[in-house]
Amino acid sequence: MAGKPMGKRPQGLRQSMSGLHTWVGLLLGWVLYAMFLTGTVAYFKDELSQWMRPEVARRLNVPDPGIVAQRMAQAFDGAPQWSIRLPDARNPLVYAFWRDPKEQGRRGFRDGYFDPLTGNAVDSRETMGGDFFYRFHFQFHHIPVFWGRWLAGLAAMFMLVAIISGIITHKKIFVDFFTFRWGKGQRSWLDAHNALSVFGLPFHLMITYTGLVTLMAMYMPWGQQAAVNTPQERQALSAQLGAFSPPAQPGGQSVALAPLGPMAGQAQERWGGGNVGRISVSLAGDAAARVSIVRAEAGRVSMSPQYMLFEGSTGRLLETRDSVGAAAETRGVLYGLHLGRFSDTVTRWLYFIVSLAGTAVVGTGLVLWTVKRRQKLQASGKNGHAGLWLVERLNIAGIAGLSVAMGAFLWANRLLPVDAPMRAAGEIQVFFVAWLLALAHALVRPPKAAWLEQWMLAALVLGGLPLLNAVTTERSLFRSLASGDWVFVGADCLFLGLAGLHGVLAWRLWRHVPAAARHAKPRPAARGAQA
Repeated sequence: MAGKPMGKRPQGLRQSMSGLHTWVGLLLGWVLYAMFLTGTVAYFKDELSQWMRPEVARRLNVPDPGIVAQRMAQAFDGAPQWSIRLPDARNPLVYAFWRDPKEQGRRGFRDGYFDPLTGNAVDSRETMGGDFFYRFHFQFHHIPVFWGRWLAGLAAMFMLVAIISGIITHKKIFVDFFTFRWGKGQRSWLDAHNALSVFGLPFHLMITYTGLVTLMAMYMPWGQQAAVNTPQERQALSAQLGAFSPPAQPGGQSVALAPLGPMAGQAQERWGGGNVGRISVSLAGDAAARVSIVRAEAGRVSMSPQYMLFEGSTGRLLETRDSVGAAAETRGVLYGLHLGRFSDTVTRWLYFIVSLAGTAVVGTGLVLWTVKRRQKLQASGKNGHAGLWLVERLNIAGIAGLSVAMGAFLWANRLLPVDAPMRAAGEIQVFFVAWLLALAHALVRPPKAAWLEQWMLAALVLGGLPLLNAVTTERSLFRSLASGDWVFVGADCLFLGLAGLHGVLAWRLWRHVPAAARHAKPRPAARGAQA
């Protein structure tokens, strides 16, 4: 063996997976954190939208869909195409999307909210409500939707790789779940990361994989393009995936639209009361008009489309679809599991709690990277590193700063003038301005001081929302409790609970941050330093 060079020992599978886990978790970690947190909040997007429209009166009973449909048909008399989402136990308003007949020669599509009892447009503040967080969760904002969804898909793929590599890396992962040591620096962050990861591991795997499945036709369209050639095949595929649209070729003969009440009644007889979710009318006023009534999503796991298609001029039933193929149904179930719209209140809270734990998994992983890297630098006698400096600042703004920005978005909902033009866009701009200010603050303050100050600010912003609501509306926490308005009660209690969580984080950090560190000036990143 003499003279044979001693080579480096090859890494084992676990060591290789550890490096992969670290870097895929870091590279898009801030995107993943934002996706997880806004997606978690989106499980209560309907209730949050109600809180953000305090002028809309609470409704105890859901109106009959046939009566609502007929009122909306009168409201949209003359519109050639319109679609409505009917009110339900979580949505007191009708959401409508229609083509304005006055906008001939242009797209001319508009949308809005309507009172189901009168058919009139709702007189309330303009806001995206909880839909902003839902949309941001998978397509972000201020970037084209197509690229936003591709970024979300790439981040979800990184998350899936991080989960699988993390399972391989931690050979004692279930033992570590029952181990947590406070105040031990890197060991504490690793314990928190492990415990939260195992706590919701099946959910995290499910939610990440199904997130990719929801947009699989966009991410991998080549098989569909190769297999689908004719317009008939494309229409059949759209019906399988839930993108069904009635024929759009006008007949050329003017015929009044038949009453929608009996059509909605037939749908209720087939699916049961409260299961009519959406009504769409195409070519209204034409002999070729079609009315499609789509089954509601609540109460069934699959998101595969179930609908009834009627001839608009006569009300005659043309087609009923209650099932799809096995592959499409599998996709529909996975899609439904991701959205969780089938869930009752208890299940929705379970989704929220475990998803919040997933958010914390990503956050603790990002912090753990900086803790480990700083310890390595200190052990080697180095003062700083440009990569560590940047990651620390992005962590502060991406984690604590996002909480501040989301709270600022809700404050803007109450403080911006109700009749301000472009009001919904103004709320969103407040969100991004607050987030940018959090980043600027993280860049100029020492890291420990910046963490502490932003956690404290987040606690104050979130904790002040119930008081702000009481001052600016007539639906304070105590009045809501007295009247049994549980949506407003739940929202205010959730804000207080989240404020308490951020306050605990600030308090624990305060205990471990010396006064000198809280007031020290930040040191610039070392040039040319190496990890």
